[in-house]
Amino acid sequence: MSIPASELIINEDGSVFHLHIRPSQLADRIVLVGDPGRVALMKPFLDTIECEGASREFVWATGTYNGTRLTILSTGIGANNIDIVMTELDALKNVDFQTREIKAELQRLTIVRLGTCGVVQPDIPLGAYVLSHCCIGFDGLLDWYSKRDSIVDLKMESAFMKHMDWPAVLPYPYVVHAPERLIRLFEKETVKGLTISGQGFYGPQGRVVRQGLVIPDLLEKIESFHYEDWRVTNIEMEGASVAGMASQLGHDAITVCFAIAHRYLKGANTDYRKEMDDLIKLVLDKLSSL
Repeated sequence: MSIPASELIINEDGSVFHLHIRPSQLADRIVLVGDPGRVALMKPFLDTIECEGASREFVWATGTYNGTRLTILSTGIGANNIDIVMTELDALKNVDFQTREIKAELQRLTIVRLGTCGVVQPDIPLGAYVLSHCCIGFDGLLDWYSKRDSIVDLKMESAFMKHMDWPAVLPYPYVVHAPERLIRLFEKETVKGLTISGQGFYGPQGRVVRQGLVIPDLLEKIESFHYEDWRVTNIEMEGASVAGMASQLGHDAITVCFAIAHRYLKGANTDYRKEMDDLIKLVLDKLSSL
């Protein structure tokens, strides 16, 4: 069945509506970053640049690294943008833009989100690379999609809600595990992460500036949560939605973050360019080795 133009908007140049990427311009291996400026920082790492573009906060470049074709794409901030990005990336690979029909043979993307985070445990240092083996999403994005309960860890979700005394006014948190093939790819160089993905930077991550919180001791409860051999390691904003949407659509995705804030020790590091360069190279090396 053909997908109506109102449901999947294709621009006059054949590119998908928000990302402004054409199907031929997208690689099978993708690095997602939040900050559009980080795409410019990553481009010099590529051996060649085949094509590039920008639309709103979505800046991208496709090229090669060690002979491997890949795409770097910025998402901006938050799960709302991830809904757009993941849906349009999947459409670029799995919808025929001429007929508007879903392809008979679906392609699987490999996606690594490279970001920054705050750690919440005293033994995890600033500057650590935290790999999100599992994410807990506060954004409610997956609740809009029919496969939600089949791709989440319902037992951990239930335990987390009980521990947090989760208020009914908030979206249900959801728990998504990363694929083992990507965990194995990065686990030797990273800290095993159970990552909270907040809907925002302030209240949803337990920060108080002038407004009080629905869960006043949010950060303390997050820090003290344990389930089997899991403990929460870090907080960021997009890892759960990336992993959840990828799982919904049949792709492999994982998040690795550089720890720039220490929520437990109340410290932060904003001068992390060199360490971020090292993480960029690690991610590109790993993706090109698959």
